[in-house]
Amino acid sequence: MLIDYDKMVAFHGHSCPGLAIGYRMTVAAMDFLAQFRSEDEELVAITENNACGVDALQFISGCTFGKGNLIFKDYGKQAYTFYARKTGQGVRVVLNQESIPAAIKADRPGFIKWLLQADESEVVSLQAVTIEAPEKAKVLASLVCEECGEAVMETRICSQDGKNICIPCRDQKGLPND
Repeated sequence: MLIDYDKMVAFHGHSCPGLAIGYRMTVAAMDFLAQFRSEDEELVAITENNACGVDALQFISGCTFGKGNLIFKDYGKQAYTFYARKTGQGVRVVLNQESIPAAIKADRPGFIKWLLQADESEVVSLQAVTIEAPEKAKVLASLVCEECGEAVMETRICSQDGKNICIPCRDQKGLPND
């Protein structure tokens, strides 16, 4: 898979180890699944962190929050799971933290170079997984919060004392979750 690394760096804003990690993890997973960049929702990615590497994941895979094919689970792990809708195949890719030479971590440019050039097996581990097909993105109606007047996705509106209010307004008033 050919990726213009410089364009990915421009998308992210700078070169860093996290971006290089996301690059290696995403390319390895997509190669494993024999997938190309997702134009719509053909490929789904589940990320277990919200670090720099997720920008590489989005840039390379085409999985984005806006298309509904990027799912965030806040586990704080350097791990992604990819699911190919057409084949039903899934793969979980994890950073091999223990394989990173300790001395290299302090040398940022050297660390990035190592991440980009080391053998795939040194950088990541891949495991085929079976997961339930994630739901496709839905277009939902918006309702107006009767406190702030802003539009809110219907599934995120709260009903308090017969009024439709958004989560921030509910929280600001100290009202209980419904």
